[in-house]
Amino acid sequence: MNSTEDRIEVIKKEGYNLDFSIVFEHAFENYKKIALYGGLIIFVFFFLLSIVVFGLLVAFLGGTALLELFKPENLQVETFGFTTLIVISAITILLGSLLSPLTAGLIKMAYCAENDEEFHVATMFEYYKLPIFKELFIATFLLSLVSSVLSLLLNYIEIPAFNYLVNIVISLFTILTIPLIIFGKLNGVDALKASITIVSKQPLIILGLFVVSYLGTLVGFIGCCVGIFFTLPFMYSLYYALYSSIIGFPDKSEVANKQL
Repeated sequence: MNSTEDRIEVIKKEGYNLDFSIVFEHAFENYKKIALYGGLIIFVFFFLLSIVVFGLLVAFLGGTALLELFKPENLQVETFGFTTLIVISAITILLGSLLSPLTAGLIKMAYCAENDEEFHVATMFEYYKLPIFKELFIATFLLSLVSSVLSLLLNYIEIPAFNYLVNIVISLFTILTIPLIIFGKLNGVDALKASITIVSKQPLIILGLFVVSYLGTLVGFIGCCVGIFFTLPFMYSLYYALYSSIIGFPDKSEVANKQL
């Protein structure tokens, strides 16, 4: 077992203490170090991604068909056929899985900021390499697949309002999955299981942190929505702060001694 697995075993048996104010302050202080740089990177990346996606849609569908597709009356879920929903879900699952290393990179930025290590644009793309990319892809793919299947089912039986509740629950209990992969060196499936186990020990405090952080992120919609790119890093700072508070990191001197 590595130190992370040992810690998880202790948590299973004894639980852990978590202070809302300490974790929130930790996340906020770290967020201030990465807000501007992380926000700029997210903005530029998604701006370029939007151009590429728009260009591909125009190339495959044509300008007229694209304008027709984006009419408000055609964007309502109720107007989509079941096959269309399946296709949209499949594309969303694949895209989300391929972008998961970006989330990991932003969490790594929070780690670098706290430990006074330099971070660059390359940090955001650091996890697009094997074997860690595979584990991030698997974990995100499984999560997205479960969420999409439940969403399609709830829409099919005409209770779409439960979609929000289901998504919140899934996001809450899997909030530590990516940190457990990149810091704890767990594989994708084990990280999912461990995250659910850990959160189940202190769900109300973590839910409170999740909700407050989510609402704080939404403040970014003020000012033509551009601000969201600069408040979004706060969520990733929270992921890091939670992992740091619950699992923790080995002392650098201990790591150095083990390597000698």
